[in-house]
Amino acid sequence: YTEGEKENVFVENGKLRITALKKDKDKNKYTSARLSSQGKKEFKYGLIEISAKLPPGKGTWPALWMLGSNRREAGWPQCGEIDIMEHVGYQADSIYGTIHSTAYNHMKGTQLGKAIFIADPYTKFHKYSVNWTPEFIDFMVDGVVYNHIVNEKISVEKWPFDQPFYFILNLAVGGAWGGKYGVDDSVFPATMEVDYVRVYEQRIKKD
Repeated sequence: YTEGEKENVFVENGKLRITALKKDKDKNKYTSARLSSQGKKEFKYGLIEISAKLPPGKGTWPALWMLGSNRREAGWPQCGEIDIMEHVGYQADSIYGTIHSTAYNHMKGTQLGKAIFIADPYTKFHKYSVNWTPEFIDFMVDGVVYNHIVNEKISVEKWPFDQPFYFILNLAVGGAWGGKYGVDDSVFPATMEVDYVRVYEQRIKKD
C-alpha cells in the first residue's frame, strides 16, 4: 500500500477510486491503497451502508471492514473485526460477511461468516450493509439479510462488538485468501469504486 499516491486513490466524478497497479515498488510487484478512519471517525452500533462496485480478476481481494478502536492496546483478534464485504476474484459469484473475535477467527477456522451469490458485482454498484446492534449483527446485500449473528452474551472473547469501531476500505492483491490460485496480471489496473459510506444512528423508540 502506498502513502497517498494519486494513482492508487483519488476521487473522480464523485466516486472514490481505489486502484491496484502492476508496478514494482519497494520490492513489491503491485501497488494499491488502504484507507482507514482510525482516529478520525469511529462508530458504535448503527445501520452501516456502503455502495461499491468491485474489480474483477483472479488475485484481487477488495474489502470493506471495521476493527475495534482498542486494537493497538488489545491486539487482534481481541479487538474484534466486522467484515462488511469481502470478495476474492477467483470466486466471481460470491460476497462474504464475517465477524472475527478471540473465540471466532480464521486463524482457528472458527470465524462466523457466510456468503451470498451476486450476479454482477463488477458492472453495477451494490449496497453492502450491516445492522449492528447490542443483540445481533445482520449482514446484507441490497437489503437482503444473508448472515445473522446473535450476541450469546457469554464473554468478550466471543463478542467484543460493544465498543467503537473504525472503517478500513482497501483493495489487496494476492495474500493467503485472495492469491490462493495466483494473480492474473492481465486484470490491472484494477479499481474498486465507492459511491458512499453512510452510518445511520440507532434510535430507541419510546412507548
